Amino acid sequence: MCGIAGFVTREKYSDERARWEIVSRMCGVIAHRGPDDQGVVVSGPAAIGMRRLSIIDLAGGHQPMTGCNPALSIVFNGEIYNFRELKTELEARGHLFKTNSDTEAIIHAYEEYGEDCVNHLRGMFAFAIWNGQECELFMARDRTGKKPLYYTRTSRGTFIFGSELKTLREHPEFEAQLDLPALDAYLTFGYVPDPLTIFRDVHKLAPGHVLALKHDRVAVAYRAIPALVPVRVRVKR
Repeated sequence: MCGIAGFVTREKYSDERARWEIVSRMCGVIAHRGPDDQGVVVSGPAAIGMRRLSIIDLAGGHQPMTGCNPALSIVFNGEIYNFRELKTELEARGHLFKTNSDTEAIIHAYEEYGEDCVNHLRGMFAFAIWNGQECELFMARDRTGKKPLYYTRTSRGTFIFGSELKTLREHPEFEAQLDLPALDAYLTFGYVPDPLTIFRDVHKLAPGHVLALKHDRVAVAYRAIPALVPVRVRVKR
């Protein structure tokens, strides 16, 4: 199943250990999603982490993971069904792979295609890529919303994300204020519709959408992300 979490702050933390401990706690509360491994990286104003359920490349799939550019780090929840074909394509373009993980196929695709990398992915996914060189965060969610991804921005400007709401609650700046429209929707329909959540100012990244945090601005956009698997139509002759 796996789970991801992290945050990007406006402030320049001098205590790297404090940021590491915060994101470690965020990951720790979703250990049930990934009981096999935990990884954390702190880079500039960002701290990202991941809980892993080892399925593909058991030995080499540790996250966060980098590609050819060491300034890029990815945390990923899901499975990319066409990663072998994508790996072959990217190797032909000069990318050097260090693992047999589908995670690494995503980070190299991002290096090659930028935000359009999602158009090359067939699978179920929610991932976040931190570009330490440009101080940019890029996140994406598959078109069916199979994998969850929540995010918010605190009153101090810190951007927080995670696979479950409980990860956000572990950040000391998070304010767990009930969202009344979301509560009304839950009591009316029996669930909280996208992009609302039960907490005020906390959102779900909608299926098939990407989010970019650049120059302290958040931009969310729909991408024509392909289906989970190619659809084959048989023609009778």
